[in-house]
Amino acid sequence: MTEKIKERSVFVALVGRPNVGKSSILNSVVGEKVAIVTAKPQTTRTQIKGIVTKGALQYVFIDTPGIHKARTRLGERMVHYSARSVADVDVAVMVFEPYQELTEAEERLIEEIRRQHTPAVAVLNKADVLKRAEDGEKLAARLMGYGIFDRVFLTSVKDQTGLDELMDGLSAYAVESPHFFSDDAYTDMPEKVLVAEVVREKMLTHLYDEIPHGTAVTVERFKERPDSDIIDIDVNIYCEKKSHKGIIIGKGGGMLKKIATEARLECETFLDTRVNLQCWVKIKDDWRDNEALLKNLGFGK
Repeated sequence: MTEKIKERSVFVALVGRPNVGKSSILNSVVGEKVAIVTAKPQTTRTQIKGIVTKGALQYVFIDTPGIHKARTRLGERMVHYSARSVADVDVAVMVFEPYQELTEAEERLIEEIRRQHTPAVAVLNKADVLKRAEDGEKLAARLMGYGIFDRVFLTSVKDQTGLDELMDGLSAYAVESPHFFSDDAYTDMPEKVLVAEVVREKMLTHLYDEIPHGTAVTVERFKERPDSDIIDIDVNIYCEKKSHKGIIIGKGGGMLKKIATEARLECETFLDTRVNLQCWVKIKDDWRDNEALLKNLGFGK
């Protein structure tokens, strides 16, 4: 009689400053686009789970907002999500990039990992920009000097290097347990949330720096048509100022049409069906500092 292989799981928190490549690492190891990725900071606002199952071992990655100096209550929520995540996982992966001095927020997170006694490894991402191989060795030694990291991995999402080694290293932190998600799952995010994130990504891509950070996106309707392969989706885009609303809509509605068209095409890909996407722009003054609105928009504590 063949002995059943015992299942194992490992929960992994991806933490670090904005734009070090946490979301890119997540998407690469999962093999699907789970988290939106742009060149602008603070793209990720909440915890996003990516799931990878390899035989008896299931990885659950938690992508967190970049740690930064919060200037709004939304910013405080984002920093809180990151700090809280390291207390509830089997291993924390703190991501850095070459040639950057540590920020106060990073130092506080290192101390939080130390305080929680959370097992941790460091990832020196964007290794493709290293000028000399010895630079990577020096930076790795410096990170090990903090005394909280078991190992330092060098990765490059651009070159797709170091990621297999990272996955192998993380398997050492797995514990015997049933899988928490089906073996073919790649995220636990509802489809409505994925749609909202795609719309927000297109705004981050096409609009001025501050405007998309002052917006929130909610899906008000997500309904399949009976006897049809079309899903009707209504999206509300909330912004803080009348002038921002005009910029989001654009001359003759051109900007909003561009955002909606690109979002619709991407939604049709991951939903594997046709989509009728309607986007509406509304003003909610100072929503990033309004406790009630933050809760209504899904940013509860």
